[in-house]
Amino acid sequence: MKSKYKHIFEPLTIKHMTLKNRVVMTPMGTNYGEQNGEMSFLHINYYEQRAKGGTGLLIVENASVDSPQGSNGTTQLRIDQDNYIPRLYKLCESVHKHGSCIAIQINHAGASAQSARINMQPVSASNIPSKAGGEIPRPLEKEEIYHIVKKYGEAAKRAQIAGFDAVEIHAGHSYLLSQFLSPLTNDRTDEFGGSPENRARFTKLVVEEVRKQVGPFFPIFVRISADEFLEGGNTLDDCLDYLQYFQEEVDVFDVSAGLNGSIQYQIDANYLPDGWRSYMAKAVKERYGKICMTMGNIRNPQVAEDILAKGDADLIGIGRGLIADPEWVNKVEFGDECDIRKCISCNIGCAGHRIGINRPIRCTVNPSVNTGEDYKKQKIKKPCNVVVIGGGTAGLEAACTAAEVGCTTFLIEKKPVLGGLAAIISQIPDKKRLSDFPNYLIHRASKLKNLFIFKNTEATIEMIKSMNPNIIVNATGSNPLLPPIKGLHENIDKYGGKVSSITNMIEHITEYPENLKGKKVVVIGGGAVGLDVVEFFAPRGAEVSIVEMMPVIGNGIDPVSKVGTFSLMEKHGVKQCPNTALLEVKADSFLVKTPEGKEEEMPFDYGFVCLGMRANAPILDQVREAFEDQNVEIMNIGDSVRARRIIEGTEEARNILNVLAKHDYL
Repeated sequence: MKSKYKHIFEPLTIKHMTLKNRVVMTPMGTNYGEQNGEMSFLHINYYEQRAKGGTGLLIVENASVDSPQGSNGTTQLRIDQDNYIPRLYKLCESVHKHGSCIAIQINHAGASAQSARINMQPVSASNIPSKAGGEIPRPLEKEEIYHIVKKYGEAAKRAQIAGFDAVEIHAGHSYLLSQFLSPLTNDRTDEFGGSPENRARFTKLVVEEVRKQVGPFFPIFVRISADEFLEGGNTLDDCLDYLQYFQEEVDVFDVSAGLNGSIQYQIDANYLPDGWRSYMAKAVKERYGKICMTMGNIRNPQVAEDILAKGDADLIGIGRGLIADPEWVNKVEFGDECDIRKCISCNIGCAGHRIGINRPIRCTVNPSVNTGEDYKKQKIKKPCNVVVIGGGTAGLEAACTAAEVGCTTFLIEKKPVLGGLAAIISQIPDKKRLSDFPNYLIHRASKLKNLFIFKNTEATIEMIKSMNPNIIVNATGSNPLLPPIKGLHENIDKYGGKVSSITNMIEHITEYPENLKGKKVVVIGGGAVGLDVVEFFAPRGAEVSIVEMMPVIGNGIDPVSKVGTFSLMEKHGVKQCPNTALLEVKADSFLVKTPEGKEEEMPFDYGFVCLGMRANAPILDQVREAFEDQNVEIMNIGDSVRARRIIEGTEEARNILNVLAKHDYL
């Protein structure tokens, strides 16, 4: 496939570093570090998997140049003292043996730090929070700025000593240098504020100090938010202006976008197309003639090839795509691109885990982020029959995993198609990327000769018994939750009616007009499903209201989706009604109880009841009864346990390996 994607696999030399291809793993926080800021061996395994997978350059997540003041995480890497060098050297050694190059991003969090974690007031350019509702920082004194400049230089020198091939300075994404560059967070009146030249002065000093420390032949990358996508913030034109003040010693611009308040453009929302940011890299490259890297939902290798071929960028940054599939590069190189486990940009296990709830990162579509596909090296040592009931994402993952280690596996699905709820939801235009996961699983299943799939088939006890199961997996998913509310069952999903469930809406999704100006849409339920409906109708000009019984709309959704969704609702004037309960469903209105305790009629042209999903396990009790006196393990996984997200079902499906081990099959 190198001939098909010749630009992806063209080497590139930058100073004394030569990359074997143009794919770069972008820096992403993991929460894998040790408590003292040292790199863990879990961390090293994680990066080594991506090096084994063929990635040309890995940029390690941001390491603090001045802790605790500059730290932005509970287990963030540190590079502000010499004692961190040995473990970082071990990392470089582990990556280099696979022919990949490695860099590290150095950073100071500034106002993005939290006082509860660093035990001091965060610092910044001014006393302006880095995000809405954030902590008020303390403006840095001039001598403190020069101290931090020195810390950046010392950190870069340590990176060089540790064996890194390059260093990246983070000057974007609402961290300290970005807080100085942006007029949104810098209202200083001294030489570090005001004009673009003054706001760029801190970054200029840092770049010059780093160059002084690492010498002329060591590559320096700088990550920028080329467009902040916030009113009053830097636009792409503003960025092109201020880059002149520190571009001279920069070898590569890592052209990113967005701040904390526009995080959906920084950690790309799922509706943004492959490679959407490349025009920004092109603009920087054309203005300054520097090597530029672009990123932005790049999942399709042809998109990457086209960006490089057109000269819009010189390097392709892939972040979450390499969490989802560490082998992305190898699969492209050796003609196995149909086997790529594409990131669906759900932002749950990566951004949601780390930013939202301070967990280590996981992945919805990849249940083994750290160990890759090593599980396939295990094989059964005695015959084992596995029966999986349900062909959604959880059932498919369980069936594929069992078959891959040698089990004779039977998958029973009552519908004519596989993929479950994920395949259904992906029919919403902005959710189409979601279909990549069931499509990947279906392709993966099709290659397994010991996996037998029965579609259009209702699972019965007689059929299951005929398969002589040793393990039975129930993965029958969930159905829309329809509680006993007055009028609900009489009005929902009726032919010609105005009240729909999410499944009925999707079945008729092509029938809704593009222009709904003057039409009223009321959505009951402020969770992820209800917000999907809002995102579909609000841009079509409808007058949309969303009703939620709890105090918070969007509770539990990841921070990227939350910022993007709330920005959309604000833009389109969506009426948000928290603390509001549904009392009755009528043919063309909902009767609700307001926070003040009053009853209010909400008329609509289209009404949607999205109160979540409930577990659906119609045959589970029968299965347990039929096999209770036999040595058959019965697993219940995914939404058939409790309606949740795809990530839980994927993790539980892979756990079939533990069941096989428990019964001494592996």
